[in-house]
Amino acid sequence: MPGREDPLVAFKFGLEIEGKLSGFFTVVGGIGSETEVVDHKVVNENGETIVQKLPGRLTWTEVTLKRGVTSNLDIWDWRNLVVQGKVEDARTNCSIIAYSQDQQPIARWEFTNAWPSKVIGPELDSGSTDYMIEEVTIVHEGMERVKP
Repeated sequence: MPGREDPLVAFKFGLEIEGKLSGFFTVVGGIGSETEVVDHKVVNENGETIVQKLPGRLTWTEVTLKRGVTSNLDIWDWRNLVVQGKVEDARTNCSIIAYSQDQQPIARWEFTNAWPSKVIGPELDSGSTDYMIEEVTIVHEGMERVKP
């Protein structure tokens, strides 16, 4: 069937901070935006009161990334700038890239003035055989999906 395109299947996700790959993640969530809906009561030409739905404030959703713990401390160093009160130094442009199993970029999202609002370390249990997972939450002032 011409024109048919199957959905993309991602194998892993990379986080680039100012063009430098900071690591790979296995879970990414929250990429998006939302516009508040404002109810506005008006009287139409027939004298009836109706409610119009108008767009209100635009908000960008928080993005959460999860990965297995490695020796890479980029995320922790980036978060430490915020902890030290240097939020302006922490604000940066970054990208999330989805990769296929053959390591090819298949989707890309670019974020403006992003900074890490939260980093959570792994849950430690010496009796577990699970990978240690760390999580970072990124807030930003705008995003765009672009070609990889």
